[in-house]
Amino acid sequence: MSYHFDFSSINLGNMGVLAEGLVVSAKITATAVVAGIAIGTLLAILRLSANRPLQWLAKGYVALFRSVPLLMVLLWFFLIIPQLLQEALHISPANDLRMTSALIAFSLFEAAYYSEIIRAGIQSVARGQSGAALALGMSYGQSMRLVILPQAFRNMVPLLLTQGIVLFQDTSLVYVSALTDFFGQAYGIGERDGRVVEMLLFAGAVYFVICYGFSLLVRHLHRNTPA
Repeated sequence: MSYHFDFSSINLGNMGVLAEGLVVSAKITATAVVAGIAIGTLLAILRLSANRPLQWLAKGYVALFRSVPLLMVLLWFFLIIPQLLQEALHISPANDLRMTSALIAFSLFEAAYYSEIIRAGIQSVARGQSGAALALGMSYGQSMRLVILPQAFRNMVPLLLTQGIVLFQDTSLVYVSALTDFFGQAYGIGERDGRVVEMLLFAGAVYFVICYGFSLLVRHLHRNTPA
């Protein structure tokens, strides 16, 4: 017997629920991108520093998070972070810390990947730039902040956005934290209405439109980024 598609579950009544899930996905993505780039920049600078212990610390961090599946990291933080926060800050167990644990997990995980992108970006800047900054009397920190990083980030924008697209796709894994993102809402509606296939096809189409739109932006930025 052939399967009869029925897309009636994709209606205005369900769009509000799907929009709520999309907001969760967008919030996780935006937070993890900003925090990941901030922490990743610090890690990249530490890896390039002359201080051996700091180099090893940054390398160990990157190696740990790049060697462990994101799903496992989310489980770690979902099981551990709420308990630590409740004990350290005397937070009532009744408080919902699922989003907090997910944001921390994604941010720390993405920082390891962003650090490698940023480190490569810093190394792509001509060595003479750093030497010229030091010759002008700037400290290492000033030359990095005022001369090297601005040029590096200009070169890295396409790669940083590409990693953000991958991150947006990975937000569907928050189901292990009992959070419901866009994918989770679509699947829930499909289960309720007995139309899982249709809702998964719809969710896939939405992911494609969003990610493809951002990939076009990345391509445009890449073509217009000075060599």
